[in-house]
Amino acid sequence: MAEPFLQIDSIVKKFGENTVIHGVDLAFAKGEFISLLGPSGCGKTTILRMIAGFERPTTGRIIVDGKDITDLNPNQRKIGMVFQAYALFPNMNVADNVAFGLKVAGVGKEERSARVEEMLKLIGLAGYNKRYPFELSGGQQQRVALARALAPRPRMLLLDEPLSALDAKIRVSLRQEIRAIQRDLGITTVFVTHDQEEALSISDRIVVMNAGHVEQVGAPFEIYNRPQTRFVAQFVGTLNTIEATVTDAPSRRISIDGQDAVLATLPADIATNTPISLTLRPEAVSLGKPNGQDIELEGTVSEVNFLGSVIRLRVDLGRNSVNLDTFNDQRTPPPALNERVRVSINSSDVLLLN
Repeated sequence: MAEPFLQIDSIVKKFGENTVIHGVDLAFAKGEFISLLGPSGCGKTTILRMIAGFERPTTGRIIVDGKDITDLNPNQRKIGMVFQAYALFPNMNVADNVAFGLKVAGVGKEERSARVEEMLKLIGLAGYNKRYPFELSGGQQQRVALARALAPRPRMLLLDEPLSALDAKIRVSLRQEIRAIQRDLGITTVFVTHDQEEALSISDRIVVMNAGHVEQVGAPFEIYNRPQTRFVAQFVGTLNTIEATVTDAPSRRISIDGQDAVLATLPADIATNTPISLTLRPEAVSLGKPNGQDIELEGTVSEVNFLGSVIRLRVDLGRNSVNLDTFNDQRTPPPALNERVRVSINSSDVLLLN
């Protein structure tokens, strides 16, 4: 990556004796859409608030476009922020809410009006100038909050779980709109969420956090398909974990509930008779034996869950079980409960958990 636009350099944050951020280092390029993903309390919002200037790091630096902004006040940073709870002024109409930051900055009335019209058109609410927040839906209110954050032309946009209060259908629609607006403006954006699907669907890169530490940084494809830690593997997406035993290390042969399999790779320092934990996604498991699948296992169907276009099956292998996804085919019903089936896996899709 070229010279980073946003650099978080060895940030530590303590509240009293409690350390909530442990020496985090991150670097983001100009125009990137970055998601901070993790469970509640992992530190993602604290990092966002430090970038915005609402919290100061205990130690470390925050650098934007080559300038150290660690000690600047929020109004000196040229950063827009959208909060989870919208934070619109209820006594102001839409136009006045969007123009608020411009008015504080001393922008003239004519220029403010032109900018408000530009922003409302951008967010698809042209003509809503005179409406008040109570006359808008939750999704519309969040669009107004986004327009207000973008109106002063910030050099960076911060989004703190802006969609969590909305229903599922509106969330999907609005996140796509936010991403389209971000691409159109080319603005560097940091998005905080605990929703894995949200992060995977709209991010250039994802920062997975846990207990104040960064577990992994990567593109959605990498985070989902090549997790580097047990936490990432278990937190992002649905995961199958299989306990196995190495029966012949040189030939990479293992046993899964008494059934033989050969792995594509096995670390050189693992010895025969060593217990190991394997992981793979449900979509990596198939019924029967399609071409290219080199691991076959037999088990009993213990669950059948209809999810619309996909049917998720759970197959018990013994002490292990695997979930697998199969497309809903109207002409072919899924296996029945307690039916014996064979499942197949490509050995290259199996990861060894550390």
